[in-house]
Amino acid sequence: MIFNKIKMKSSISLNLLTVLLSLAVSANPLKAQVKIYVNTDLEGISGVFKFDQTRVKDSPLNIQACEYFMGDVAAVVRGLIDGGATEIIVLDGHGSQAVIPNLMVPGARYITGRPRPGAGSLTDLDNSFAGMVFVGFHAMMGTTDGVLNHTQASKTENRYWYNGVESGELAQNAAIAGYYGVPPIMVSGDEATCREAKKFFGNNVVTVAVKRGVTRESAVLYPFDETRKALYEGAKRAIKAIPLCEPYIIKSPINVKEEYLNLDSSLPKPVSVIREGIAENALQLFTWYKK
Repeated sequence: MIFNKIKMKSSISLNLLTVLLSLAVSANPLKAQVKIYVNTDLEGISGVFKFDQTRVKDSPLNIQACEYFMGDVAAVVRGLIDGGATEIIVLDGHGSQAVIPNLMVPGARYITGRPRPGAGSLTDLDNSFAGMVFVGFHAMMGTTDGVLNHTQASKTENRYWYNGVESGELAQNAAIAGYYGVPPIMVSGDEATCREAKKFFGNNVVTVAVKRGVTRESAVLYPFDETRKALYEGAKRAIKAIPLCEPYIIKSPINVKEEYLNLDSSLPKPVSVIREGIAENALQLFTWYKK
């Protein structure tokens, strides 16, 4: 009888412990893993409005522009962390690179240098990421009010069409991310870039305008205190927007048309060149002609 009472008390204690543990787990659930891929460029950064800031590497203007870049990126990284991101990869996507190592803020890992493996040089991108953030991007070539507008190569004025739709660098990069099922969740740049993002990605993508274009190399600039605050808040909202954003998919096989200027000095004047072909999928957007 005494043994049965002891056994009953032990059973009650065990059940009570189980209930208490369950309550503790439910009150403090394991934090869900939210990996974010931050894809960057320089032309759409706060305070950048002329090609001398982006083309001539390590010139005084370029160094200053790269400092502006690090400020924008820092605001986004902090916003993503406070929004709930658990892992952040920042890709230095500008051609001549823009990351300044001693200005990297904690909470992210930074990929820089060239060449880089991966489609579109999007190193380490895969289907483990919950979303892609575009920082410092610009509108496609020919956008009248797009500051420093171009697509891939500003001097040769490249233009691209995929299945008949003219597309800029936003769509190109998002299509590669879409191949892995990763949706675009935030875009920053000038107002024309934000407009382009809504057109291609829908109204749920978070956009942050850091300036307004007047012509290709003139802009209405917004104070850094305002743009960095907006970037921080936008990044926080972007985490919440993840369930609402869809991957950007270009139907395969993809009919590709490319137009650019041949600037060979032996020619009397630049000549427009058009080439067309097929990309089997988004991973071949930049390599289809090499097949």
